Amino acid sequence: MKKDSSNMIEPNYIESDRDDITLVQITDTHLFAEDEGELLGVNTLSSFSAVVADIENQALDYDALIMTGDVSQDHTDASYANFEQCIAPLKKPCYWLPGNHDYQPSMKSVYPSTQIQQDTHLLVGKYWQVILLDSQAEGSPHGFLTEQQLQYLSDCLSEYPDRFSLVLLHHHPLLVGSQWLDQHCLHNSDAFWKILEPFNYVKAVLCGHVHQDFHQVHQGVEVLTSPSTCIQFKPQSNDFALDKVAPGWRSLILKANGQLDTKVYRLEGEEFLPNFEAQGY
Repeated sequence: MKKDSSNMIEPNYIESDRDDITLVQITDTHLFAEDEGELLGVNTLSSFSAVVADIENQALDYDALIMTGDVSQDHTDASYANFEQCIAPLKKPCYWLPGNHDYQPSMKSVYPSTQIQQDTHLLVGKYWQVILLDSQAEGSPHGFLTEQQLQYLSDCLSEYPDRFSLVLLHHHPLLVGSQWLDQHCLHNSDAFWKILEPFNYVKAVLCGHVHQDFHQVHQGVEVLTSPSTCIQFKPQSNDFALDKVAPGWRSLILKANGQLDTKVYRLEGEEFLPNFEAQGY
């Protein structure tokens, strides 16, 4: 793809004196306007609040939050305000991108915000860059990257060949082995991987959407998905199925040598078990 620097957006910086940068990923909160809002029997604001408390309790020395989509379940301005209020105690910048359930005009209703950022390109510390993509195909649960988004990805990677790269999007560009979920993957994943192929400094792709912990290497790139802060989908299930594991979140250490150290944390107990009789959502 031919580079067009006129389409480039000035990157933001996450500055640090340390060589290694630590990020915390949260994803798929599915919040409502009402505090009592439930998704398949789980109060999503309560489960998200518990995850935020767990992040605080772990006392990680991290630099920023990243939110990989499906902030809202009901598309309301109030649901995004609830997200903003919930992460306020963490006192860290949060960079987010849209999922298939998000309504982007309402997402933008919380701006200007001192905490939530709409930057799509981050230069992180001395050695890494983070690229946030919009894979939302409006009105559809599957993902799709427009020609503009693919060009933007190519431009960012070409502009900073001296930095290791972490690419973020909501939809998974690699099948996770659950037939019902995989039909809602990134539908033009071949085009996505073709963009990445020449750039051997792309180290990882990080997604939400599948409400489970998944890790596989493709084309030398680590592909990671993470637990939701509310309901969890059962891995390796051809039909819709919920899992008994607890809500969670992920930490990522971007190391100066290009390695990625990551860990999934989950809440303790069974307070947020869903309605296992549900046939979908």
